[in-house]
Amino acid sequence: MKLIIQIPCLNEEASLPVTIRDIPRKIKGISKVEILIIDDGSTDRTIEVARSLGVDHIVRFPKNKGLAEAFKAGIDASLKLGADIIVNTDADNQYRGADIPKLIAPILSGDYDMIVGDRKTDNIAHFSPIKKFFQKFGSSVVRRLSQTKVPDAASGFRAYSRDAALRLNIVSEFTYTLETIIQAGHKKLAIGHVEIGTNGKLRESRLFKGITNYMRRSAKTIVRIYTMYKPMKVFVIAGLISTFIGLLIGLRFLIFYLTGSGNGHVQSLILAAVMMIVGFQLGTLGVIADLISNNRKLIEELLYRVRKIELSQPVIMDDNYESKAHTAKDKKQIS
Repeated sequence: MKLIIQIPCLNEEASLPVTIRDIPRKIKGISKVEILIIDDGSTDRTIEVARSLGVDHIVRFPKNKGLAEAFKAGIDASLKLGADIIVNTDADNQYRGADIPKLIAPILSGDYDMIVGDRKTDNIAHFSPIKKFFQKFGSSVVRRLSQTKVPDAASGFRAYSRDAALRLNIVSEFTYTLETIIQAGHKKLAIGHVEIGTNGKLRESRLFKGITNYMRRSAKTIVRIYTMYKPMKVFVIAGLISTFIGLLIGLRFLIFYLTGSGNGHVQSLILAAVMMIVGFQLGTLGVIADLISNNRKLIEELLYRVRKIELSQPVIMDDNYESKAHTAKDKKQIS
């Protein structure tokens, strides 16, 4: 049983040594533990520090692509390297490496496909009250939309079985945390959570500029991903709202018309007609989007099967990959 711990990095030369030293190299039930660094276009000595620390694998982006792309690259490389379980953690040492055995235990037992670490954000001292509120509120929204019970949806400390990782198809350019939970919920994967500890803050988050920016981008991601999997519901609800508003405006015009003052409110009649037409069009778009969504599910299932076949054969890693025994420009064949 092979475990690969992937760590997305962006200018982490200072915090990476602390994070790496905290990761256990021997875990009961695991025959091999390897560490994979995804360097997301760092301009400092992150790569040199990673090499000096003896990390097993490095995937390097020449230019910053963002956390979601780094996560995807890590998952892809881990699968090609034969990982049976993949753990994702942050390079800022926010999460305790000692909790990795606890995190993977439900997957090792075969009870779950995906486990998310619950930080118990109410107890984190350096989180402001407003951040705690939005973490809790955002997680409740994700739980409802994904039909899961994950209490800390924004946690980046999580574990995936090989099969669950094969089924992931990240499309967000912002962050993978919310999207993977919504995807997994709608794909009927078994998702669980375990309580974890956190370390003190080493640096400020680089993922977003302020809580307002984070909420805006997170809301955009949630709406986009949910609409991908439940388009009929989204468009029909929007269509019904538009139609209802049109009916209210039309009723207003009718009241004025019956009281003899309808000539001065023709604009209301026009607006009512427009809103009802828009409502009908949204409903029609919902039907079309639902058909597209069904096609997407078929394509995702096909992609899952193709990836399984592909990974059963010897895999050639691309030029962005290096291991202990290879330079960044070498290619490695994984049997």
